[in-house]
Amino acid sequence: MIFKEKKIVLKDGSEALFKTPSRDDAKEMLEYIRKACSETDFLARYPEEYDISVEEEKGWIGRWIESDNILSISCYIDGEIAGNCVLTFHTMIKSAHRAEVAIAIIKKHWGKGIASAMFKEMISAAKERGCEIMELTMVEGNTRAESLYRGFGFERTGEKPQAFKLKDGRYLSEISMQKYLTETD
Repeated sequence: MIFKEKKIVLKDGSEALFKTPSRDDAKEMLEYIRKACSETDFLARYPEEYDISVEEEKGWIGRWIESDNILSISCYIDGEIAGNCVLTFHTMIKSAHRAEVAIAIIKKHWGKGIASAMFKEMISAAKERGCEIMELTMVEGNTRAESLYRGFGFERTGEKPQAFKLKDGRYLSEISMQKYLTETD
């Protein structure tokens, strides 16, 4: 799916561009996700786990662009990727009413309203598609993210204990959350 480019004004007054990444963005997308993963323990992978080539990333981006069931939106600030979100629609008959959310923002851009603006776009796209439930998982202890998610109407639905084991030996749970879409969203 292609997201129609949209300019937004951030909380600090700066301007950002939301758009679907292109294959030409593959190198920068890899740099962005590795950086985001290096800045927090609250993403599902370590940066070195994104051990794919630029050509492989181009393939991923191509699949996003060509898919009718995946919406990827990247946020560009001064030409650099500041964040990305992906909304994946389920396609099986019994689960086609659901969509999964993934999001990550580079730390220097936290607090600027990027994630909130992305959630508004994802909710709009999900409703337009006729989706009834949006779902996400988060890593235990990510209070900033949980506050954001709750602000958009997501509620905890489950916990998978010790789902993540950090390099320092600590375990963290995976928290599942859902949002039921309503006409007032």
